[in-house]
Amino acid sequence: MWQRLACVMVFFVCGVHTQVSYSIPEEMGKGSVVGNIAQDLGLDLQRLKSGKARIYVADSVEYIELDKGRGLLLIKEKIDREVLCAKTTPCALHLQMILEDPMELYTITVEITDINDNAPSFQEKEITFEISESAVIGAKFMLEKALDPDVGINGLQNYSLKPTDYFSLKSQSQGAGSKNVEMVLHKNLDREKQERMSLLLTAVDGGEPQMSGTIQIHVTVLDVNDNAPIFSQKMYKATLTENSQKGSIITVVSASDADQGPNGKITYYISKTEGGVRDLFTIDQLSGEVTLNGEVDYEMASNYEIDIQAKDQGGLSDSCKLSIDVLDINDNKPIIKILSMSSSISEESPLETVIAMINVNDPDSGSNGQVRCTIEDNVPFDITSSVGRSNFFNLRTQQKLDREKNAEYNISVTCTDDGAQPLSSSASLRLHIIDVNDNAPVFERNFYEAHILENNAPGHSIFTVKASDTDWKQNARVSYILVESAVNGVSVSSYVSVNAESGDISAVRSFDYEQLKELHFCIKAQDGGSPPLSSNVTVKIIIQDQNDNAPQILYPVQAGGSVVAEMVPRSADVGYLVTKVVAVDVDSGQNAWLSYKLQKATDRALFEVGAQNGEIRTVRQVTDTDAVKHRLIVVVEDNGQPSRSATVTVNVAIADSFPEVISEFNSLNPESKYSDSLTFYLILALAVVSVLFIFSLIAIISLKIFRWSRERQFYKSAANLPVIPYYPPVYADGTLQRVYNYEMCGTTDSRMSDIKFVRPYSQNTLVNVSHGGTVRREERAQEDADPSLEVRLFSI
Repeated sequence: MWQRLACVMVFFVCGVHTQVSYSIPEEMGKGSVVGNIAQDLGLDLQRLKSGKARIYVADSVEYIELDKGRGLLLIKEKIDREVLCAKTTPCALHLQMILEDPMELYTITVEITDINDNAPSFQEKEITFEISESAVIGAKFMLEKALDPDVGINGLQNYSLKPTDYFSLKSQSQGAGSKNVEMVLHKNLDREKQERMSLLLTAVDGGEPQMSGTIQIHVTVLDVNDNAPIFSQKMYKATLTENSQKGSIITVVSASDADQGPNGKITYYISKTEGGVRDLFTIDQLSGEVTLNGEVDYEMASNYEIDIQAKDQGGLSDSCKLSIDVLDINDNKPIIKILSMSSSISEESPLETVIAMINVNDPDSGSNGQVRCTIEDNVPFDITSSVGRSNFFNLRTQQKLDREKNAEYNISVTCTDDGAQPLSSSASLRLHIIDVNDNAPVFERNFYEAHILENNAPGHSIFTVKASDTDWKQNARVSYILVESAVNGVSVSSYVSVNAESGDISAVRSFDYEQLKELHFCIKAQDGGSPPLSSNVTVKIIIQDQNDNAPQILYPVQAGGSVVAEMVPRSADVGYLVTKVVAVDVDSGQNAWLSYKLQKATDRALFEVGAQNGEIRTVRQVTDTDAVKHRLIVVVEDNGQPSRSATVTVNVAIADSFPEVISEFNSLNPESKYSDSLTFYLILALAVVSVLFIFSLIAIISLKIFRWSRERQFYKSAANLPVIPYYPPVYADGTLQRVYNYEMCGTTDSRMSDIKFVRPYSQNTLVNVSHGGTVRREERAQEDADPSLEVRLFSI
C-alpha cells in the first residue's frame, strides 16, 4: 500500500550530478521498496554492476540499501521519523550513489513522512492547584502541555476539560506551532460549598485513527488571594556559547505580585518540556536566575525554548518563555571519507585523470564549517572541489607521470576549516605508478675495448658488456644481440659470440695476430617491452701478439745447389764489412726484436757479428797466414718469452781474384766431380760468347731496326740467371738502401780480371752475363757502409 502511495520526483542538474527525490512513510518494514533508482535515472542494470554502484551515507546508520540486481532502493533499517528528526519538518535522508569507470555521483533525497503512531501524553500523572476563593472570574491557571512526537495533522490538535462547571479551557499560541493551555475561571468559587474538585484534561491529535491522552487536575480552594504574579516580559531571549561550563548563568527572569505577605511571595519553576531540556537548565526558585546544568552542543541543537512559571502562595501563577540561542564555536575537525580511489595508474595516463573522490564534512556552522583541502606541492596532483558541491573533492593528475622518477606516491590530503582558530584533518592515499616501456637500455660505457692473446682457445670469454634499463620487470629485462657485420669479408659471428642474458662475449675461433690485429663490431641491448626498445655500442677487441713465429732469414739466401761466398781482399782493414745478415720476424713488439750472434766460425778471432744490425766485420787485419775460406754460422734470436731463433751459414773467401776464390771453393760444390773440367768449360764459354758477339755486330750494322729484338732476347737470357733477393725497405737494419751497377770481366788468368763501377741504381738486383765473358751485377749497398766495394761470387 505504501509503495503505491510513494511519490517520485526527479530533477536533473548538470553533468553526472543528478538528484532524485522519494517520499515514504515512516515505520516501513525491512526490505520494503523505496523506488526503482535504475529506472528513474535511466541506468542499465549492467551499468550498476560494472560501475560497482554503492550508497554512501554521511550518517553512521544506513537506513537505505541498494539492490544492484534489480536496481531498487530498499529499506535496510526501520525508520522512526520521531527519532530521526524530532519536530524538524520536512524530515529527509540525504544519500549519494557512486558509480565507477567512469566515476559518477547521484544525489538521492528520501523524505520521511509522519504517520500517527504516537498518542498525546502528559509527563505528570496529575496536576494540583490551590485556588483562592476570591479568585476573580477570568483568572487563568497554566496547565501542563501534552506532548505528541508526531507532527502536522498527526500532532496535538485540541484539549478538552470535564467538568466545566467552574473552569473552561483557553489556548494561547506562542509561535512555532506551540500552544499554552490555560484553565480559566468562569464562575466564582465558594470554599464553603466545595473545597475540592477533580477535573479531567484530555489532549487529542488529528490523526486517523484519532489518539488522545489525559491527566487528572485536583483543585483545592483557598482563602482569599486575589492577585496573581505577573512577569515583566512574556518572552525572554538569551545566548549561550556551546561547550560552556556547567553552572554558567544564562539570564534572570522576574515576576511581581501586588499581594503582600505570603500571598505575594513568588516561586519560579521550569515547566515540563520534552527532550530533557528541564534537566539541561535549572532556575533558582527565589531569584529567577537560570543556569546551565549540563553540556550544550551546537551540532545537536542550536536553540532551546523554556517555559517558566511564577506562582504565589495563593496558587496564582503567570508564565513566560525563555528562548536560548546556542552560539557555535569551532570545536569539530573536518571528517574525511574516501568515496572511491584508484590504487594504481599508468604513467602514460592523460592529465586531469581522476584518481580519487573524497567527501569532507564539518559539523560546525558558518565559516567554521567551510572546508578547503590541499595536498603537498611536490607531487604531480591537485585537488579541486566538485562543481556545485563544496564538500566533495576530486584528486586529479596535474603533470605527466614518470615511474622511473617515482614509482609510488604517498599523497597526504589535508582539509582545514575557516574558523578563527582553524582545525584540520589529514588522510594519506597510496598510489602505485604502472610502468610502460618508455626507456631504452643504456650501456655502462659509450665504447668498449678489450684485449686477448692470440692462439686463444675457442669459447674463451673475452669480457662482458653491461646495459641497464630504468623500466620495471619485463620492460627492464635486457637481452644482448650481436649485430651482424663483416670482418675481412667474413661474418663477425664466426669470430665472436655474445650471451643473450649475461652479455658475456666469447671467442668462437682461435685468433692469429699475424692475420687479424683488431676486431670491430656492435652489440645491441634490447629490452623485453612491447614494442621493444634497444641501443647499440661499439666494441673493439685488440689481438695481442705471442711469440709464435721464429725469425726468417732473408739474406744471405741459401742456394740448394750452389755455394755462395763473400770475398774479402787480403788488404781489408779492421772493421771491414764482409756482409750483412738480414732477418725479419712477423711477430710484433719485443717478440720481433732481433739480436745476432756468431755461433760458430772457422776463426773467431777474425770476424764478429753486430748484435743489433747483423753486420759481419773483420776484427783484425787479414794476414797471409789466414785461411782462404771461412765458414761462419750466425744465430738470429728474437726477444720473446721463450725466444725463437734461426741460423744461417755464411761462406767467406779471403782472396784478391776470382780464380783463386773459385779454386778454393770447388770443394764446397756438391758436384765436385766436374771441377777438373772447369778450364774446358771456360774456354768453351769464351768461344761461344765470341761467336755470339760477331753475329751481334753483323746484325746491328745490317739491321739496326731490329735492335729492340736484341734487347728483348738479352733480357730473356738474363731472367734465367740467379737473382739476389730483394729486401723490403721496412727492414731498416738488414736492407741495403742503395743499388750499385758495376761490370766485371774475368778470365782464367786472374791477372787480366778487372772491375768497373758504373752508377747507383734503384732497381731490383740482377746478375747478367753478357757476350765475351762480361758479367754485369746490380746490388744494393748500405749508404753508411764502408766505401770499399763488396763483391759477391756465384759458382758458374
